[in-house]
Amino acid sequence: MKTRTRRIWTALFFVYLAAGAWCCFANFSSIPEPQKFILGLPFDKVVHFIMFFPFPILAWLAFDRFTTKPWHTIIFVAIVFIVGCIVAYATEAGQTFLPYRTGDKADALTDILSLGLSSLIVFFADILKQKR
Repeated sequence: MKTRTRRIWTALFFVYLAAGAWCCFANFSSIPEPQKFILGLPFDKVVHFIMFFPFPILAWLAFDRFTTKPWHTIIFVAIVFIVGCIVAYATEAGQTFLPYRTGDKADALTDILSLGLSSLIVFFADILKQKR
């Protein structure tokens, strides 16, 4: 990947992190209450899944130059997944200190499920990239 393209992906990754932090800690009490379920799933869990799904993909697009062998991919994906889990738990823990938010372990588990699925996609995409 070209250096300029990589810089754009890196910048986008950090913009994504900032937007995610805003979504996790902002006060949304002034907006109307959304519907409770989407396709039978709790709205809150769908939002958490969607919010954390891009994390491994954007990290890979920003930092894929470090994965030139399959074992590099395993280590990279594991690190990205662990960092994503830390971010998920930190945001939920941080919400417990805000009077207008509540931390929820089920939200963190949804985040981890999303990170896991996205990490698998990154793993297979990177292995395919190496085979080319």
